[in-house]
Amino acid sequence: MMLQSTLALCILLITVSSNLAIAIKKEKRHPQTLSRGWGDDITWVQTYEEGLFHAHKSNKPLMVIHHLEDCQYCQALKKEFAKNEEIQEMAQNGFVMLNLMHETTDKNLSPDGQYVPRIMFVDPSLTVRADITGRYSNRLYTYEPQDLPLLVDNMKKALRLIQSEL
Repeated sequence: MMLQSTLALCILLITVSSNLAIAIKKEKRHPQTLSRGWGDDITWVQTYEEGLFHAHKSNKPLMVIHHLEDCQYCQALKKEFAKNEEIQEMAQNGFVMLNLMHETTDKNLSPDGQYVPRIMFVDPSLTVRADITGRYSNRLYTYEPQDLPLLVDNMKKALRLIQSEL
């Protein structure tokens, strides 16, 4: 009788623990990628310094996206950016990509303030391109979802400039 109770208890414990293990496994979340929702097929660098290094080494422009998680304008831009195939393709193949949720110490990346969203380009000679701007005179480097055609043009301009200038 004692052996049967012990066996029944062991079977019960094994069943409970295996069900618990399955529940824990299901609850595991995927690790947050460096894309932060801007494009999972794009290779993203982790820091500005790493971005500068790869831009110089690969002779590709660095595209820096400043944003915040709780900014509604950033979220709206991110959503459109991530589903725009032309932007995703160019970002994936033509650029070194970085998205930052904090300011860098490089003041060249905030020439007209530390607002978000802010998208800036740095060419392979490590020069911040002040000549590639959005459409707003009070926030030169901001883009809204409806500005994506301008962003596409500016990405093409950044790629053209490295062909003609470097």
